[in-house]
Amino acid sequence: MNELGIRPRVRLAVRGILMIDDKLLLVNAFGDDQSDLLCAPGGGVRPHESLPDNLVREFHEETGLTVEVGVPCMINEFHAPEFGMHQVDVYFRVTLKEGDLSKDWIDPEGIVTERKLVTREEMADLRYKPDTLPEAAWGDTVIYDPLELLVR
Repeated sequence: MNELGIRPRVRLAVRGILMIDDKLLLVNAFGDDQSDLLCAPGGGVRPHESLPDNLVREFHEETGLTVEVGVPCMINEFHAPEFGMHQVDVYFRVTLKEGDLSKDWIDPEGIVTERKLVTREEMADLRYKPDTLPEAAWGDTVIYDPLELLVR
């Protein structure tokens, strides 16, 4: 246990890098305008489901899009030691199978408040996590990004 009496745990999540016309799809997954932080779509892994199956489900929940999962391209660790939080995100390249980014889509769970395609240049003016996201999206190597502090 840490000094706050919290037992640290590690959470596993999956995220998808979807590129359309050399633009990256990002979402804001903080309901009620809690934050303007953007990230790649995805979420927590359910036990006894493969990482790709989890990603297809999570990606659809957060975007309304159906994707095909390709190869892993990044592993990122977020942590907030003061809260006993440690999350490992496995990022995969994905391709669009079905759906579109129409402006009238609304997240039925009310968590995702924004979906947007951005260029690499536009990312310079946005708040996003992880810091290595542009390198993963526009690069061609696998990235390991250890112990980045969680920022909301």
